[in-house]
Amino acid sequence: MPVLDSYIFFDGNCAEALRFYERTLGGKVAASMSYGQSPQPDQCPSGSSDRIMHASLSVGGRRLMASDVPAGQGKRMQGFALSLNYPTASEAREVFDALSAGGTMTMPFGKTFWAEGFGMFTDRFGTPWMVGGGMQ
Repeated sequence: MPVLDSYIFFDGNCAEALRFYERTLGGKVAASMSYGQSPQPDQCPSGSSDRIMHASLSVGGRRLMASDVPAGQGKRMQGFALSLNYPTASEAREVFDALSAGGTMTMPFGKTFWAEGFGMFTDRFGTPWMVGGGMQ
């Protein structure tokens, strides 16, 4: 049976974002390689040697994979959201507050008909999130 994990793209701040997610979510960066560390660094797009070519963050038995797009090719993330679900609203609220700091609120955290607590935002790195706890 396959496993479905997420892969997201940043515009030069992948390493910083994954370190933040590692601390905030209690995960572990399992792998990280810059374009300049690749087996063929001379094949890297110009200005991209310090950008992340591939990284993997383990969180709750799943993987969030990520990389930086080559320099000059960045676009805003859209059309999806990473979803975190916790057993309780208080656990979800704590992570929601930490991840959303410095970001843009889409839906403030609060009680809904489907959860004791739920909210949506785009974090300071441009990643859209949905965080809930005490789901019905």
